[in-house]
Amino acid sequence: MRSIFEMNFYQEDPNLSFLLKRYLDQDFYKWAEKELADFGERCGTVIDERAVHTDREGQPKLIKYDKMGNDISEVWVNEGYKKTVEETYNRGIVAYVHKEIPELGRRGNYLYSYAQGYLISQSEPGFYCPVTLTMATAYLLDHYGEEELKKKFLPHVLSTGETELYEGATFLTERQGGSDVGANETKAIKEGDHYTLYGEKYFASNAGTCGVAMVLARCEGAPIGTKGLSLFLVPWRKDHGNVNELSIRRLKDKLGVRAVPSAEVVFDGSKGYLVGDPSRGFYYMIEALNLSRLCNAIASVGIMQRSFLEAKQYAYKREAFRKQLKDFPMIKESLVNMKVKQEVELSSVFSAIKLFDRVMDKSEHITKEDKALNRLLIALVKKESAEQAVQFAHEAIEIHGGNGYIEDFVTPRLLRDAQVLTVWEGTANILGLEVLRLIAKYNVHKLFIKKVTHDLEMLPGEVGEKALVHEGMKQLDEKITQLMKMDEARQTLHCKRIANLMTAIYESVIALQDAELGGARKRAVAKIFLEKTWEKDQFELSDLALQYFDLIIEHKESANAL
Repeated sequence: MRSIFEMNFYQEDPNLSFLLKRYLDQDFYKWAEKELADFGERCGTVIDERAVHTDREGQPKLIKYDKMGNDISEVWVNEGYKKTVEETYNRGIVAYVHKEIPELGRRGNYLYSYAQGYLISQSEPGFYCPVTLTMATAYLLDHYGEEELKKKFLPHVLSTGETELYEGATFLTERQGGSDVGANETKAIKEGDHYTLYGEKYFASNAGTCGVAMVLARCEGAPIGTKGLSLFLVPWRKDHGNVNELSIRRLKDKLGVRAVPSAEVVFDGSKGYLVGDPSRGFYYMIEALNLSRLCNAIASVGIMQRSFLEAKQYAYKREAFRKQLKDFPMIKESLVNMKVKQEVELSSVFSAIKLFDRVMDKSEHITKEDKALNRLLIALVKKESAEQAVQFAHEAIEIHGGNGYIEDFVTPRLLRDAQVLTVWEGTANILGLEVLRLIAKYNVHKLFIKKVTHDLEMLPGEVGEKALVHEGMKQLDEKITQLMKMDEARQTLHCKRIANLMTAIYESVIALQDAELGGARKRAVAKIFLEKTWEKDQFELSDLALQYFDLIIEHKESANAL
């Protein structure tokens, strides 16, 4: 079964509208609000129903051979899945980043695309994963593909219904490599105007349902390591429809996000086209990885929001001991803490997206400092949001009690889907190492402190909680000074702690900025967030959650309003 409550995910989340109004110009916001309200209703009803069917009965299936015994390596997906694909792409979730929105006569941006992704992730992150891969494919092809290649394939990748859609995929992982992409062995042999690829990819998501894949492979004579990897566009099928000299060994039997087919793919002379400079394939993929990490964060905050909504709706409906669950103080505290953290997390992710939009716009002047700070913020929000998604799904199950563990409810799927988000696009360890590299190479901590200091200075002087953030920055400066004196082993041991402290600082500033613009309710959110983030006594007997329950959860002004 799906959720026992039908919802419009856009209307259920005024914080999303608050952020879009803040970051989009008036005309774009007016158009986007109407579109997202309609899409939010679809995501909370029809698309959600399709997600349940896909997860339970309609998972992708590999059709390995045809009736004559030929290896066709086709992937079957159910009709509801196909309808969701059509509906989502036709709304421009990928296309309008790169081409005009007809009603506005102007190109969209990543901010709007990620808002769409946030809504659909509340239904099923497994629907959003192929969108993420197609976004990455579109970026790589649009920015680095030769004109002839773009002319042939980009209209299909950016289709909104006017031509056949080619979903995208990015194939990196190999058995011997995993996160160590430099160990990849897939080979590319030059043959006239194209290359032929040989090798295998061990965790290839959207295999069989994509039209084109972006694949890392090593040309003959190229050096070992990441510097020897080139990027290739590989069509899944030949012009006459047969698969492009490739096969699927098997589909992965995954714990969650079962909607997206993930496979082991073997290339055996597959035709591919070089994209960009052959010595920079890995670096192109790193740019796309930043995009995918933000998609991962969007999926995570989507699960956080859906977990909160399910917990809240259940608490308002369920009775125990002749009272509604919502009337019990501990339930009130749980709901307030969930909503406070989710709102600040979403605001933090969208703040990072705003910088990302600038960095990805090749028409703007972007410094290496901008790029370093962009990578840092993405690593921070990806790590934090993924970990919180798991915690939120757990919390929603606990509020449901025994019902939360039953697959008739959506909560078990939320937990199963959330768990992969801590792994996809980089684990906490990998992201901690990313922060360490950025510190060593770009002194990114100094850029970070400069940004935070500026943001704090722009806030009104009467915001008392600023002192907590200043204290956190002092800690950060001291700890990084200690870190730089350590050997490599100890630096890697402690890099996640540094990342966690940076995250606490960054999100605290975001909470204070929201409080300045959002009135009494946002001030209450910030007050609770900063108290929990910087508490010196974890056993403090605070009742702020009870004081501000009506204001934060029910949006009602009260005598306690700040």
